Amino acid sequence: MPVAPSHPPTLRHPPIRPRPGARGQAVVGRWLLRGLSQGLLCGLVPVLAGCALLNPTPEADTAADPTTGPAAYDLEIDAPSDLTRLLATHLDLARFQKLPAADAINPTDLNRLVQAAPAQAKALLETEGHFNPKVSVTKQAATGGGLPSVTVTVEPGPRTRVAETDLILTGPLQQAVQAGEPRASDLAQRLRQKWPLDPGTTFRQAAWGEAKTSTLGAVRADGYPAASWADTRAEVDAPANRAKLTLTLDSGPLFRFGATTVEGLQRYQARAVQNLATYQPGTPYTEKRMLDFQERLQRANLFESAVLEITPDPAVADATPVTVRVRELPKNQAELGVGYSDSTGQRISIEHTNRRLFDRSFFGTDLTARNKLELGRDRQSLETDLTTHPLAGGWRNLVAARLQREVREGSTVRSARLRAGRAIESERVDRLFFVEGTSAATQSTDASVADRLDRAVTANVHVTLRRLDSVLLPTQGYALHGELGSGYAFSNVSGNGPFTRAFGRLNAYRPLGSGWLGSARLEAGQVFARSNIGVPDTLLFRAGGDESVRGYAYQSLGPVVNGTVTSGRALLTASVEAAHPLLPSVPALLGAVFVDAGAAAQDFGQLNPVLGYGVGVRFRSPVGPLRLDLAYANELQQFRLHFGVGVTF
Repeated sequence: MPVAPSHPPTLRHPPIRPRPGARGQAVVGRWLLRGLSQGLLCGLVPVLAGCALLNPTPEADTAADPTTGPAAYDLEIDAPSDLTRLLATHLDLARFQKLPAADAINPTDLNRLVQAAPAQAKALLETEGHFNPKVSVTKQAATGGGLPSVTVTVEPGPRTRVAETDLILTGPLQQAVQAGEPRASDLAQRLRQKWPLDPGTTFRQAAWGEAKTSTLGAVRADGYPAASWADTRAEVDAPANRAKLTLTLDSGPLFRFGATTVEGLQRYQARAVQNLATYQPGTPYTEKRMLDFQERLQRANLFESAVLEITPDPAVADATPVTVRVRELPKNQAELGVGYSDSTGQRISIEHTNRRLFDRSFFGTDLTARNKLELGRDRQSLETDLTTHPLAGGWRNLVAARLQREVREGSTVRSARLRAGRAIESERVDRLFFVEGTSAATQSTDASVADRLDRAVTANVHVTLRRLDSVLLPTQGYALHGELGSGYAFSNVSGNGPFTRAFGRLNAYRPLGSGWLGSARLEAGQVFARSNIGVPDTLLFRAGGDESVRGYAYQSLGPVVNGTVTSGRALLTASVEAAHPLLPSVPALLGAVFVDAGAAAQDFGQLNPVLGYGVGVRFRSPVGPLRLDLAYANELQQFRLHFGVGVTF
């Protein structure tokens, strides 16, 4: 059996590239492009002299010999369908049936092919686990001006099955196992437990090759990138249809991360990349740590692409260097957007990002500045953010401000917000800690209600936990988002005092079988404070709209005071949905049915949930799911159309 080289080539992780985001207003973020390549090559046993080399696919035959002549003889293969395809692809009788006139088969050549066919067919059948086949080939002479005919008859017999597997580990991995090191013992146990060819499994050459490739890949990905097969043997007892597998794996040394070198930087500091590393020098190498590092680079919004690689040279195993090759995003980027959403109606937005403010560093780090102006029918806002490039451990410091005017059901709210804090993002968990000053001036459409001016200072923590098969287009898993804030409120019409605000949202996804996809959403929130304390309207709750209770206008569900909708201190909404492809030929286009329920109130005791339900169409696009829903508001007894892009976590 062939043995892998003891010094594998450079291990390179595919480049990351910008990907779309997953927020509800179709804001484009970044692509993450991960590649995973796997070789699959199994040698067929040699066939009799005079047989041509076997091509791996029918397409390869066609490409190699695009010009064919008339058939020189008729060929029939009498075998099970899967074996018929194998023989019709690789058997020389089938390959040479139609040759150009200049190379046409003569009677002598045909006799040679017929004589060689049984041995060649048996060799092919052995690759599918049939070591005791009965193969007969008969030839009928041409009659009445017709063609000679050849019939290949196959009785494959039972398939050979794996009887036992002996996986032998050698090298530093086995030494670590013998020394009782937990990490090595766990890896060795996983290798044996996940060996694909369990006793009773059909022994096929392709499966045998795949099993060796995947097992070796698992070892290389978990600390031993120079691992190789010292020996692999498959001993087949043909009469008993049993195969004994013996494999000896030389792990090579345990690799540990060394220094990280960054190439391709023009404007940004190398520490912006190095601070995102998921390892320290001396940490055991794993492919997952490299991929997590890559994911952090993708989220940094500084790089168009990045390639990570190591050279698994045993000579530097104790401190193997990591090379990161990056291509920077432009320093300045401007975006102009025009659109429509259920929440704000038609809108236009202008956003500008400067990824290195003033072309200089501040306190040892660079700053990214983002400014966004949005002008919509029901909402106008101006936002500005200052964020440091990644600091030690991947954290960022931030300062953000926002001015906003929003027309809601029953009121107009002019608000201002200033926050300062720290944030860190990863593939599975995002964390944000900040202090914030908030001001909200609320003008009711009811002239008898006095205008309010409420202010608050709070300390907050936001955490998002994701366990999803895909962030953009999830089909299985869940995402949990939680917010907790506590502070002091001031009001011109109510009392002053402390309060606490809590909010949580759970999104869950699961395949339901027969092509159906299920999803559910649950969100709840509450402000804890004395009833006379005036909490800013922007920190209270309303329900209704595309991401809440469909069938009702955006933020139209809340406590009603003197016939006017206001914001409440308690929120509870829920949603369930099932979707199924509308056309088998277009699996990305789905039809959906859904039911939403919920409301906002002054407290949970006064909560009176309303119901909305309907049908919709989904298109799973590269920027996230596009949604068009026709919802019926049970309370209002009327229909409403909703449109949305992406998933909100």
